[in-house]
Amino acid sequence: MPSAHLSAFKSAVYCRDFPSAIFSTLGSWILRFLLGWSAWDLTHSATWVGIVAGLMLAPALVLSPLFGIVADRINPRNGLLLTIGLHALLSGMAGAAVYADVFELPILLALALTLGVATSAHTPIRLALVPHLVPRASLPSAIGYSAIIFNTSRIIGPALGAWLLLVASPAFAYVSGAVLMFGALPFLFFVPVHVEKHAGRANASFFRELGDGVRYTRAHTTIRLVLGFTLVNALLGRTVIELLPAVSGLLLGGDSATLATLTAFAGAGSILGGLVVSRQGGSESRLFKLIVASLTLGALLVAILGWFSEVGSVALVIGGISFITTIAGTSNQALAQLLVDDKFRGRVLSLWTMIAMGAPAAGAIVMGGLGDLIAFPAVLLGFAMTALGAVGWLWFGSLAKSRM
Repeated sequence: MPSAHLSAFKSAVYCRDFPSAIFSTLGSWILRFLLGWSAWDLTHSATWVGIVAGLMLAPALVLSPLFGIVADRINPRNGLLLTIGLHALLSGMAGAAVYADVFELPILLALALTLGVATSAHTPIRLALVPHLVPRASLPSAIGYSAIIFNTSRIIGPALGAWLLLVASPAFAYVSGAVLMFGALPFLFFVPVHVEKHAGRANASFFRELGDGVRYTRAHTTIRLVLGFTLVNALLGRTVIELLPAVSGLLLGGDSATLATLTAFAGAGSILGGLVVSRQGGSESRLFKLIVASLTLGALLVAILGWFSEVGSVALVIGGISFITTIAGTSNQALAQLLVDDKFRGRVLSLWTMIAMGAPAAGAIVMGGLGDLIAFPAVLLGFAMTALGAVGWLWFGSLAKSRM
């Protein structure tokens, strides 16, 4: 089994896709930022801003398994041409509606919901494409670079969107996002992808294939371990990052500048974490050890986060939490890609997506609610100790089974 690092950029196919990933990801973050800004601009209501954000996220939690089946049936390159094109079309439609002065709340809600559906299709299809771009030994590298693109775009996209609103107009900002995403399509079009057809797949029902994917996952001990570690990571570090406004307020009594500082350190940590994983090889045992070490260190950082009351110290700890959270998350995704059979890839990775996206939302509700009832440092310590126990139970339990 390969273990040496092999850069994804050694693959000519990956190099063709790389600009497409940059343009499409940056454009999508601009669109997401603008829709959230439009919700506030139209309503000046935090409730409606939350509803719009929920509409962009909730469909992925419900529809990802079904689109995972689609990802197993189609050529993922062709699927991405459709999903990226739909993202671009939505951004262009929003720009046209703003320009025509007909952009009202119902249109905004419809666009947000449609974007949520398109994203729930885009994610499993994008994950299913990655193994077609690079050899097995380069999968961690490719996934690490994807994390860098994602987290860099998450920082630059909203900043660029805000700058376009300042120097131009909302319509121009929306159209700029559309141009970026349409610009991704020519690069993707020339990415050669051959997909093996599996007999009987076209006639199988969606629910039967969904059941087959769940049974495959339940029977695959190592994939279950990966999903378990993904859940721990999502409920620990990812939850803390989602609650940065609460961290800023409860620990520091901070303002918007404080939150911006914490967000910047979190973004920098994510980018560095993606870079670390991009340097890994395809050794499964090495990736598992990296995950266990990262989650253990992450739990310790979360446990001590409540001890600090200065912006600089808290920002450094937040950067560290984001760093190890990205390492653990991208390593889990790499392992899922390495372990799964091709014919189940989309379905298994859609389950990974549901956990990675849904668990932080649930964790944020629980951690935030407890933080309003008891001292927030005690809540952080409780989450950290629970995570440490879960990591030990999962890891040593898997070692015990492997010796049987």
